[in-house]
Amino acid sequence: MKILFISHNRLGDAVLSTGLLAHLVRAYPEARLTIACGPAPAPLLRLAPNVDTVFVMEKAPLAGHWRRLWQQAVTQRWDLVVDLRASLLAWLLWSRQRKVLRPNAVSLHRVRHVAGVLNLPEPPPAPELWLRPEHEQAAGEHLPAGGPILALGPTANWGGKQWPIERFLHLARRLISPGGLLPGGRVAVFGGLNERTAAQPLLNGLPGDQLIDLIGRIDLPVVLACLARADCFIGNDSGLMHMAAAVQVPTLGLFGPSREELYAPWGDKAAFVRTDLGFDDIRNNPAYDYCCQDSWMDTLSIEKVETAVHALLTRARETAE
Repeated sequence: MKILFISHNRLGDAVLSTGLLAHLVRAYPEARLTIACGPAPAPLLRLAPNVDTVFVMEKAPLAGHWRRLWQQAVTQRWDLVVDLRASLLAWLLWSRQRKVLRPNAVSLHRVRHVAGVLNLPEPPPAPELWLRPEHEQAAGEHLPAGGPILALGPTANWGGKQWPIERFLHLARRLISPGGLLPGGRVAVFGGLNERTAAQPLLNGLPGDQLIDLIGRIDLPVVLACLARADCFIGNDSGLMHMAAAVQVPTLGLFGPSREELYAPWGDKAAFVRTDLGFDDIRNNPAYDYCCQDSWMDTLSIEKVETAVHALLTRARETAE
């Protein structure tokens, strides 16, 4: 059996679709999978079981990336095409079955929306990611055992979604202080190499013996393995946030100009906290401009985030007992 799974370009969307991918692997254990996705999630998705090929869709003018995918896929006969991009491609290939995601007309969370393409019952399959021993070994070298680890994702794909960096610094100091929730903890800071400048004030302000700077230093599967070793993740609405939740780390997502009902981190160990301003309040503000990188997260206080972290960790610890 041959399955073509057309996933997303963005990391976060792709991670949220991995529960559906894992369902297909378990439902059709004999199937061989081909995955099409953007460059960002490709290193994670190629680690899924039974994957023969990953087509990396680098965006090209005039939908050239779709034409290239069609040229690679049209020569094969598929048993099932699952298209989460709602493209025409599924209808231009020979396939016994086609499942194409429909628009999210009722504002379902992305995990539920994606599960609907196969009409899966509640609860929908949770995001699930895969690692290999070499990734876990590398993570152990970057984050050796010895005290709690606070993981931070202080950046995002748009400046408007970024909580002010100095607030990350003050929050981290509180949490790892002797009287904090993670006393004596180390702080692992994650992000892409191009995000180092934005995160530099945080890196400069943390004690050197408690800082683990991983920004742009490790590849995505090792990032995932490092997140899995953390005691708590706090970050903006981003792919990193969804990765942390997928590996069952207590995860707190910070929301402002994005919709938590669609993109909150998923799982029993995940929670979100948002700005005092609601999504519609921000989007309807005359000053709102997606082309501007100024943060819209100013009305989210350190105290509000710390309270949410306390509630999250308390719940996670009670569940573990």
